[in-house]
Amino acid sequence: MTWSHWQVPPFTTSVFFVLGVLTLYWVTYNWIISWTHTHRINVSDNVINTWYGLLYMVVFVFSMQSLIVGQSDAWQFMNFELIAITFCAYFLEIRVPYVLLVPIMLVYMVFDGSLGYWQSWAHAVTLFAFFVVLNIGHTTFQKFKHAFVPYLLTTVVFGGLLWFWMMLKFNFSWTTLWQEWLYLVIFETLLYIYVSMLSHDTALKLRLAKFASHDALTKTGNFAAYTEDIEYLFKHYGQTGRALSMMMFDIDHFKHINDTYGHAIGDEVLREVSATVQTVLTANDPRVKFYRTGGEEFNILFPGYDVDATKTIVDQIFTAINHLEVQSDEGVIKLSVSVGVSAITTDDKAPMDFYNRVDRNLYHSKRHGRMQITIA
Repeated sequence: MTWSHWQVPPFTTSVFFVLGVLTLYWVTYNWIISWTHTHRINVSDNVINTWYGLLYMVVFVFSMQSLIVGQSDAWQFMNFELIAITFCAYFLEIRVPYVLLVPIMLVYMVFDGSLGYWQSWAHAVTLFAFFVVLNIGHTTFQKFKHAFVPYLLTTVVFGGLLWFWMMLKFNFSWTTLWQEWLYLVIFETLLYIYVSMLSHDTALKLRLAKFASHDALTKTGNFAAYTEDIEYLFKHYGQTGRALSMMMFDIDHFKHINDTYGHAIGDEVLREVSATVQTVLTANDPRVKFYRTGGEEFNILFPGYDVDATKTIVDQIFTAINHLEVQSDEGVIKLSVSVGVSAITTDDKAPMDFYNRVDRNLYHSKRHGRMQITIA
């Protein structure tokens, strides 16, 4: 191998090239996701997936075509470009308004100098339909036990038609068409296997991460998640002075409920309370963070809230839980909670100082009759 001579067969080179491009995407995408999470940037992973995936593949396609634009064999990288489209439409499930694809395709046709060819317009319409069918079909295909079959049929049919338009435009032989079509089928198969392996690994990591940071019973954040978030928010307060408040509550007489009705009912109480609180938070401000930090003890962090600003949400949670009833074989269990609320102050030297003050407010409520809110 030298700079000017490459002894590896083109097909073998192409396989590793495609896998390399996809691997680079996954590495850079995961880096971006990690960076946004670390810096607490309020942008969803789906938004990043959509726009970064689209940008990455557009740059890839245009870069590849720039090497051969205007040449008599300007079709030779088409399989790479079809793989890029399949990756975006099917595996990344990029959800963009389809009308956005029209200007991208027109710019590409101008760039490629193909506006004056009817075959190129037929190719563009087929390509648009290919993207839409894959994009919509991903969800449908996953319902099948063998999702690979409809996936491959789609890519084979559209791939063959797309290569047919190219044959008419560039007047290459049927042998070349069949060869390129076969290469495309092999590439699409390898793509499916490779991405499925990566997706399985990613899904496993996500499940492990969720298990590490979420309470299995209530689906809320757990104490580890609370610790990580409070340390970050406390540091952020020290740097910016941004307000932060905390609500802590526990279920009154929970030990009595467990002892009287059994742990299964106790678990149901915890689930009902958690679901009720999460409903209130989702309706008001999804940025507010909810954790189960002990047996029947829960904490809620309000980034950007002073104590007065928390009042509406705190009151709604307090009222909702105090009207909550859980059915058991022995009868209806009426629930109530005791609450402590406070805001971070400049006197807090560590997150535990803040936590302890809220905890004292909670126990003030418990010692003075329960079913009340203490704010200090």
